[in-house]
Amino acid sequence: MTTTSPTRVRGVLRALAVASCVPYLTLKIAWVSGSRVGIPDGSPLLDDPGLMVVLNLVTVVMDAAVIVLALLFTQRWGTGIKAWLLAFPMWVATGLLAPIMVGFPAQLLVREGPAAPEEPFLDEWVFSVVYGGFIVQGLTLGTLFVLYARDRWSQVWRGRVRDVSPALLPAVVRATAVAASALLLVPSALHVLWVSGSARGLSAARAVERTSDFYVLEGGRLLFAAAAVTGVLMLVFRLGRALPVKVPLALAWVGSGGVGCWGGWLLLSVLMPQTDPADEATALMALAYAGEMITGVLLGCCVAVFLRRRAA
Repeated sequence: MTTTSPTRVRGVLRALAVASCVPYLTLKIAWVSGSRVGIPDGSPLLDDPGLMVVLNLVTVVMDAAVIVLALLFTQRWGTGIKAWLLAFPMWVATGLLAPIMVGFPAQLLVREGPAAPEEPFLDEWVFSVVYGGFIVQGLTLGTLFVLYARDRWSQVWRGRVRDVSPALLPAVVRATAVAASALLLVPSALHVLWVSGSARGLSAARAVERTSDFYVLEGGRLLFAAAAVTGVLMLVFRLGRALPVKVPLALAWVGSGGVGCWGGWLLLSVLMPQTDPADEATALMALAYAGEMITGVLLGCCVAVFLRRRAA
């Protein structure tokens, strides 16, 4: 019986990662070129064509970065790239893709029928194609990153939490972890309020359009916040001493990325100019997303210090 070589496995994963980017990139380039495929009449995406071109170009670059990372993780020359040049974009990619990988399947499971938004945004098939591609990107790129990191930095997550030296992280890192975790309670409290059914602090349009999708996304925000706080505090205070280091490290990495990157993305979306006053974000919505972005980045910095010091 023959076994598949590690190089061949990585080549297949790389091909899948690249192929999964094609639908999204094709749609974005079509929209930049003036096509309206997948965009129904009356969609707010048609309100400001110039702004949409800029945003589409930005997201084209972001998705193209997935292809670049997939190449870096599978080519010999990729091993010479500085650690931070790989870790930071991979943290961002994790933070943007992981919530979709969790949230989109959950939305499909709880949805009782076809989604019926109050106003047209995109044709339903666009979400299936794009989010399906994102899930494949997350699975393939995440696997490639783990394989790459195992070869290059496996010492970082070896052993158990009790093996982590107490002197590894200075007091300022522990203080930052505690402060960021405490500050994250503010946006988390707002998400608890919204997931419980309250419309306080939501824009008029968002309050009217709350569906099962909305509640799944709000629950997801709480899930990633809990993962970020749990993972980081376990690392900096050596909690759960019998656990392998990779458990809190994975929670901290994925959780902080999900909180910080999606917080930033949602903050950007609510700060965009709106033609309908009902769509204008409230101060509490902006506070929640800005708070997540800031605290997610701070918790991510704690993870970065841990990784750098343990690698040294």
